Amino acid sequence: TPGSKAEYDPVKKEYRITGGGANVWETTDAFYFIWSRMSGDFSLTADVTWVGTSPTEHRKAMLMVRDGLASGAAYADAVSHGNGLTSLQFRGVANESTYQTFINVDGPARLRIVRQGSRFTMYAGKTGGNLQELGPVEYVRIKDPAYVGLGVSSHVATRLETAVFSNVRIEQIKK
Repeated sequence: TPGSKAEYDPVKKEYRITGGGANVWETTDAFYFIWSRMSGDFSLTADVTWVGTSPTEHRKAMLMVRDGLASGAAYADAVSHGNGLTSLQFRGVANESTYQTFINVDGPARLRIVRQGSRFTMYAGKTGGNLQELGPVEYVRIKDPAYVGLGVSSHVATRLETAVFSNVRIEQIKK
């Protein structure tokens, strides 16, 4: 979507990501994504806050692990929706439908997604509070190196939404 962008503030140590896109659901992948490649088991953690209000309840701020950048790729993500719904979403293999399991965490949230082989577990809670475990989901087929990063989908193709990701931490998990 034109106007999508990512900015990093080294003083605040936060990413401000503006993205468009119709959705990340079923086999559709329309969102803005910043990523790096990583192999093995790891965890990705961030505090997520939406900028402004929106009539779009299902705008999505995501901590995502993908098998590729093509639409329909296998993925797992920890998502904070605009309406407070927090979910672990996944597509086990390429072009499969998206599935989810969810909990409600209203307002700013701390999210973590953990990859252990083909198993993905999400942890979510209020910023600064205890995290609740969600999942795990099994058999998400993502080859190494995976695409690991932060993404935003506005859920409306012609609209942009902005989320701030702070306290971002990615850590390798030793076996």
